[in-house]
Amino acid sequence: MKIIIVGGGKLGNQIARNMLERKYTVKLIEKDKVKCTRLANDLDAEVIFGDGTELDALEEAGAKSADCFIAVTGSDQDNLVASQLAKKEFKIKKVIARNNDPRNLDALRKLGPDIAVSSTEIITNMIEQEVDSAQMHLLATLNKGRASISALKLPEDTALKGVTLRDLTLPNGSLIISIVRNETLIIPNGLTSFLPNDEIVAVCDGSSERTLLKTLGARK
Repeated sequence: MKIIIVGGGKLGNQIARNMLERKYTVKLIEKDKVKCTRLANDLDAEVIFGDGTELDALEEAGAKSADCFIAVTGSDQDNLVASQLAKKEFKIKKVIARNNDPRNLDALRKLGPDIAVSSTEIITNMIEQEVDSAQMHLLATLNKGRASISALKLPEDTALKGVTLRDLTLPNGSLIISIVRNETLIIPNGLTSFLPNDEIVAVCDGSSERTLLKTLGARK
């Protein structure tokens, strides 16, 4: 997997390390020259001195062939612009952006990336999950990012059609707390069954999130 990271701060550095440990190809864009030098010395990855909100820098990083794009600068505006370029100009399939100010979260989700998140662990899981990331939305993080409340829309060809909650094997550390169906909120019990296009809201810790998302995203 080819991954481009925009932003070489603590979060970008940690994500790059996580991805390199998994043997992915990582390129990191940073507009601070001092940070660039330090990152180039610390990481076994190509570090590009440039602005991730500009086409030239993204082209140099190989955005045309990237599988995943992550914008994690300290500026929500920069993350939004970089995400829009990644999606619209380079058609990158999976685009993830850091949200710094909760007041900007709705705008980020509507205008920019597929997913707007804040936790390193959650971002790592989002990169690797096999379900359609465009259907998953982080609603809130808990316990300093160790857990999350997330919403995921079941696909039209969901394998869960007609399956009841009591018959669904959920990973430890996860709980389905509501279902939105045709704009109606349902508080589920064991007899509640799933239907295509249900929006599932669940809480899960970092260790169970990936398994839960794979379970809910299963298709026939």
